[in-house]
Amino acid sequence: MMVAPSLAVRAVLFDLDGTLIDTVLDLHAAADAMLGDLGRPEIPVAAIRSYVGRGIPNLVKRVLAGSMIAADDPAPPPKEALDSFRHHYAVANGRHAVLFPGVREGLEAFQSLGLPLGVITNKAQAFSLPLLEHVGLAPFFQVVVSGDVLPRPKPDPMPLVWASGRLGASPADVLMIGDSVHDFHAGRAAGCHVFLVPYGYNEGREVRDLACDAIVSTLAEAARRVSHA
Repeated sequence: MMVAPSLAVRAVLFDLDGTLIDTVLDLHAAADAMLGDLGRPEIPVAAIRSYVGRGIPNLVKRVLAGSMIAADDPAPPPKEALDSFRHHYAVANGRHAVLFPGVREGLEAFQSLGLPLGVITNKAQAFSLPLLEHVGLAPFFQVVVSGDVLPRPKPDPMPLVWASGRLGASPADVLMIGDSVHDFHAGRAAGCHVFLVPYGYNEGREVRDLACDAIVSTLAEAARRVSHA
């Protein structure tokens, strides 16, 4: 049996929700509390899982509409709803969050290769940084680009290009690991290599349909397929 050659890179970037951390229960708690404030019924966890991926304002719009397509409307969500969600999520953030299997082992393996690591997320900085601290992952990363740090978030390539520069690498020598079509398109547009995990959120779609460089079952597996350029 032939062994596939390792992918030589100079840095690795990771999505946050759905790739490193399962945050659905925290987001669900905040969404239900927001709906309660608005006098509306709760929604199932499965709905939240399918709505994650394009930042909190879009999540709020989807929750209120009960529909995925709400995020295609450029209008912002009602201020009352957004403020309520942010308030409740600040309380829930990290409370039920857990690392996906193989995440810590994978990050340790990437670190042992001497690769600088970063996070690219559409989650606002007020929530992403405390979450990484809460679950003990913050020390692994030299850069964290949250959804409100730059003018354009994923799927635009801007955050990946900017983070690559901060890590001292050309995007062509960077690996992006995510769980969604947004991570895939951002990585491809930036000129990065792209690995995808099959266990994330991806708005209910199948990542195996995307022409990425590899589907990896865990970050530990991803690390075994990489070397330092």
